[in-house]
Parts: sequence; structure tokens; C-alpha cells
Amino acid sequence: MTTMKLIMVAFSDPAYTMPLLLTGTYIAQINPETFTHGHSLDYTTVAATDTAGATTKYNTTNPETVSFSFYLDGTGVVTDLGILSAAIVPLAVARFKQVAYSYNGDIHSPNYLLLVWGSFLFKCRLTDLQIEYTLFNVLGIPLRAKLTPSFTQFLDPCDLSKIAAKNSPDMTHLRQVAVGDTLPLMCHRIYGDSRHYLMVANHNGLRHFRDLRPGQSIAFPPLPGDAA
Repeated sequence: MTTMKLIMVAFSDPAYTMPLLLTGTYIAQINPETFTHGHSLDYTTVAATDTAGATTKYNTTNPETVSFSFYLDGTGVVTDLGILSAAIVPLAVARFKQVAYSYNGDIHSPNYLLLVWGSFLFKCRLTDLQIEYTLFNVLGIPLRAKLTPSFTQFLDPCDLSKIAAKNSPDMTHLRQVAVGDTLPLMCHRIYGDSRHYLMVANHNGLRHFRDLRPGQSIAFPPLPGDAA
């Protein structure tokens, strides 16, 4: 079975409706071995008089973060090169920077990004990029590099309002599968969260969540606790 590669797609709008398909897609040559998905909460300290300490009061939920490391190899050891070519590590680095790091003059900022790895979808923006070159040829051209990017979750006003109001769908939605659709992606559209794909698969009697056919109807039920 072919291993699904980590894909990064750039968008030119915060609503994620305008993908830059020709210039804004990056496919990892070698998948990360691990990645870190960070969650944090922000509290304010509330001091009370005549007490020995202080308590905390919830302030906000911070945007989630993702970071990982992956390698580019131009030595010829890796045969599955995807969109990359052997011995062109500098061009592969430049490609990654073009998609995730470089300033986009049309939107006056770097691109909005969507990380896709299997069932994991993450709307984000690049916040840090470290590049370590570890092997060179006789001309000093890098043959191997380790890239360590860090991303911060991007939430548009619609996402924030859903979170603030806990506005999960309270009715069943019926959708037809389109070409290229996956169950996590469809869950992201309906619920704003791809992690409900197993619940939807069980609700529709799907033995495998990847068993989708174009034109197939899928029911998306209310999330637990949302129904009246």
C-alpha cells in the first residue's frame, strides 16, 4: 500500500476558497517520522486579599500549533522522489519557501496554508522555519537537508464565532461525494473539524472511511450533545 504523503496547499484568501493549485502545492519527499501538535490555554491570575496565594481565571484558548522535521535527499538513496528531482535540494528548499514562507504581493503577506496528512487537516500559517544542511558534494552544493517548520493555526472570524458560540450543527446534513472528496475533508466542511470522520463512517455503515464513490450520499448527523 502506498504511504500517503504530507501535502501543503497554499490559499490566497482567509476563507480558504482560492487554492493556488499550480504554484502553491508542496508534497513532502520523505514524511516526518513524528510531529508535535500543541494545545495551550491562557489564564489570568486573580489575587484575593488576605489569602496565601492566588487563583486563575480562564482567559482564552490559544491557536493550536504544529511542528515537525522532514528531510530532503538528493543523493539518489531515496527513489520515491514525488515532485522532487535528485541532487536538486536547493531548488526543493526554494519551492517550500515559495509556498509557505515567501511574501505574496497579491495579499500583502505570506500564503494561508492547509496541511493535509491522511485524515489530519490543519489550517495554519508558517511562523518559523529552520533549515539544516547536512551533506554536500565536492562543489559545496547541498545533497541533504533537514527542514523544521512550525505552524500556528489560522482561524477566520467564522471559525472563531463557531468556537465562541459552541455552534455545532444541530441537524442531519445529506451530502453527495464529489471527485477528490475524502470523509475527513467533508467533515471539515460540515462540522469545521475533520476529527469526526469515524463517527460519520459508523453512522453510514462504512466499513472503511476511504470507501467513498463520487455521487454517493453521506449523512452527517448532529454531533453528540447538539441535538435537542
